[in-house]
Amino acid sequence: MLLTITTTRTPATDLGYLLHKHPDRFQSFAVSAGEAHVFYPEATPERCTAALLLEIDPVALVRGNAAGRSGAHVGAELARYVNDRPYAASSMFAVAIKEAFRTALTGRCDARPELATALIPLAIRVPALRCRGGPGLAHRVFGPLGWSVEAVPQPFAPPEWGDSPYLDLRLTGDLRLADALNHLYVLLPALDDAKHYWVSTEEVDKLIRAGGDWLAGHPERELITRRYLSHQRMLTRSALARLAEADDTDPDELDNAITDPEAPGADPASEAAPAREATPARGAAPAQAKPLATLRREAVLAVLRTEGARRIGDFGCGEGTLVRDLLADSRVEHVLAVDVSVRALQLAARTLNLDRMSGPQRDRLKIFQSSLLYRDERLVGLDAAVLLEVIEHVDPGRLAALERAVFGFAAPAAVLVTTPNAEYNEHFPALAAGAMRHRDHRFEWTRAEFGGWAERVAGDFGYQVRFAPVGPEHPAHGPPTQLAVFTRPATP
Repeated sequence: MLLTITTTRTPATDLGYLLHKHPDRFQSFAVSAGEAHVFYPEATPERCTAALLLEIDPVALVRGNAAGRSGAHVGAELARYVNDRPYAASSMFAVAIKEAFRTALTGRCDARPELATALIPLAIRVPALRCRGGPGLAHRVFGPLGWSVEAVPQPFAPPEWGDSPYLDLRLTGDLRLADALNHLYVLLPALDDAKHYWVSTEEVDKLIRAGGDWLAGHPERELITRRYLSHQRMLTRSALARLAEADDTDPDELDNAITDPEAPGADPASEAAPAREATPARGAAPAQAKPLATLRREAVLAVLRTEGARRIGDFGCGEGTLVRDLLADSRVEHVLAVDVSVRALQLAARTLNLDRMSGPQRDRLKIFQSSLLYRDERLVGLDAAVLLEVIEHVDPGRLAALERAVFGFAAPAAVLVTTPNAEYNEHFPALAAGAMRHRDHRFEWTRAEFGGWAERVAGDFGYQVRFAPVGPEHPAHGPPTQLAVFTRPATP
């Protein structure tokens, strides 16, 4: 199995910093599926290519612990000793990617932190990928993520047998390297649709860690999730529910999507058909290329940079995605992550790889449980606090307590608040008329309601406030998310 990653961003040899593998060294090491080799076929300032080669002993594969499962998953048409597992990219290769490029997958690069967050030109090639669904499915899963996709079916020998199920996959685009590796980690086994190991509840956490940023808004998220989790219905339901929370969809709305068209007895032709796309309401803004959750974080990060904030609190940090983005910015000196939910903090620790975080990075982070309805001395002294989709989860009668604790007592120099715009809800096709976007929302405000609340809070606690849209704006109904930026007036 072979993977190559090429960049032309000069100096291109900085790819070695991102991958944590030196271009001048040939490295070999044992991984769970066999032996991996990382080397650089070319390494010049103008162009640099890193290669990952995975060698698997097919006899050891059969005799190992995964022997029975591997044969069963590959299919009855393949013999136990003669199969494609050592040669075609699969879940084994995904595991090797994780083990070989573990730090790069997290988006951490202490030597070049600005490079880790940058979009760089990438060309990725997987010469032999088994894809159940053909080139069309490869386009459908990689295309929405910003990749230009070339998927060429490999012919059988003799050629009269037609095309094989194997693709020569080539991806090009300007992306973060960490995002590119996470796309491969999730999508290679999903396209192959044959995991070589037992899938347990831990696989849901792995999927959310690798795909939380992009899978929530992916048009093929049900298919990807189902295949990644080996068609296990309960695990698929759990994963889709967690992804729904990241993309403003109530998990109950996904129940009908969990029926498995690839289950035994299902029509195999359904796999080749494009996913049905929801038709937007008349006059609606065009669908955004990125999930709304991503657009929110990008909007907040842009404001924080404009404000020059260096000590930042994520109040209601959830699974820690924004915290991860903040830590990736070397200009941010200190990040405070708090949530009232212990479960959310556990998920954040996994998202951040807290147990493997480097000492300098860990020193920049403080993470603990706290309620925004009560005074907490630990929340004082920040340049900025972010309440990302938080206030709508608070009972209206308790908002006054949140206002006093955040704006009055903690009193950061800036407070950023995002919340759904109720006027835009009719443009979510899966949302019933009058329904809220999530079962835990206590309210959802119109722009006028949010503006009135924000103006009052600013006046009560000595802030100025300005507003910004997040997401595609409808001419009559506005954006899907509304953002208020509270700042202290400059002292004369």
